Amino acid sequence: MKKIIPILALAIVLSACISIETQPTQTPAPAEFITATLPPTKAGYVSPTPSATPAITLTPTFAVTIDPNCNDSAVLLRDVTIPDGTILRAGETFTKTWEFMNNGSCPWYGYTLKYAAGDQMSAPLSAPVPVTLTKELVQVSVQLTAPSADGEYTGYFTLNDPTGKDVPIGIEKTFWVKIRVGSGGTVPQPTTSGSVPTTSVVTGGNCSYSQNADYVNQIASAINQERANAGLPELTINPILTNAAQAHAAGMACSGRISHTGSDGSSPYARIQTMGYTPSYYEEIIYGGGGPQAAMTWWMNDQIHRDAILNPKSTEMGVGYAYYANGSYGDYFAVELGSP
Repeated sequence: MKKIIPILALAIVLSACISIETQPTQTPAPAEFITATLPPTKAGYVSPTPSATPAITLTPTFAVTIDPNCNDSAVLLRDVTIPDGTILRAGETFTKTWEFMNNGSCPWYGYTLKYAAGDQMSAPLSAPVPVTLTKELVQVSVQLTAPSADGEYTGYFTLNDPTGKDVPIGIEKTFWVKIRVGSGGTVPQPTTSGSVPTTSVVTGGNCSYSQNADYVNQIASAINQERANAGLPELTINPILTNAAQAHAAGMACSGRISHTGSDGSSPYARIQTMGYTPSYYEEIIYGGGGPQAAMTWWMNDQIHRDAILNPKSTEMGVGYAYYANGSYGDYFAVELGSP
């Protein structure tokens, strides 16, 4: 080692002279000085044992590509809990659940349920909708509290995309929860002239409802008048669509609710197809709680319903009406619009 020490010392001196512009070529140190490990000098010294490198688990991520031109559409299939008209105790907490189908071409990522109008019943302003791909079913829930006073209460909600835009539910924008607190509040009375002219009374199951041919004719005439005003051809009356409309109006009357979902869980398309009408195009509009003029005023002042009445794709229609004194709304209208 005596011959090596001067070489090391010289290397140290040269490395310290950082102001020298040129340095003589240094002789590389012998390889053993680069790789050798000196033995420990203290007794009892234990070399540290390198710790094992922990395994890294990678969680796969999936990129979601959504077509910016996709279309949103939903179908309300059923009330999973708290059917319309359920009687609850004052102040009772309950969970309302609806089941929808994503019937559009947009996958639902970041969609929400939002309180829109009516009786809030302590509903949150919004609640998340589970991720739902196209053609999948999803159940959406919200926790509510029944009001403290007896009566009938209805809260309206919407489905919204991440930008806050309403998701159309058929031709509607809202869906609802309707409950009764206590004995049930008041029963709606006949509207318009104060009495309901009746042409026939039909008994179905535990429900006896009244039909009114004059009301049916008034609605059909008013719809064709609105189409004429818009320069559109009138719609012809189709007996199959008429039977489907009448059956749905009666179903709404006897179940005490306004919904495009039938009392048997059917959709408008399924109802008219079951009766023998296979449409190339169809729409359904419904109304409850007033006579023909009230129904037409509501429809023509709501853009979605107005567009349905004035849609040039429709060539035929059928109108149904039922009055049920013990129902939640009294009068129930259904109109099927379509083309074969």
